[in-house]
Amino acid sequence: MIDGDTVELESGELIRYLLVDSPESTSQIDCFGPEAAEFNTSVVENQSIELTYDQECTDRFGRLLAYVTVAGRDINTLLVERGYACVLQIPPNGESRVDALLDVEALARARKVGMWGACDEIACD
Repeated sequence: MIDGDTVELESGELIRYLLVDSPESTSQIDCFGPEAAEFNTSVVENQSIELTYDQECTDRFGRLLAYVTVAGRDINTLLVERGYACVLQIPPNGESRVDALLDVEALARARKVGMWGACDEIACD
């Protein structure tokens, strides 16, 4: 595991979740960063994951860009829904899913879920 929006596979490949940005927990520690990393670990570690790619499959750091699914559950959406990440769209990826995910984020914000209720400053805001 790397952090709240990146996971390392057994092969050593890094997967950067599409459409989400979690508070930092590696190079710096942002409010709710460690919690986001811990939650991400709890839902994907030692699980079989399914990757779905969009238009661009890698980023400038060589990481794979994907939507991650575990047991039929979209982890990208789950991170936003639970307040561990906010929406970050980097075109051309995410065009077909960004609006739905922004609605999920708006609901999490309104309900003060996760970082939205715990942090005075939101790192990805």
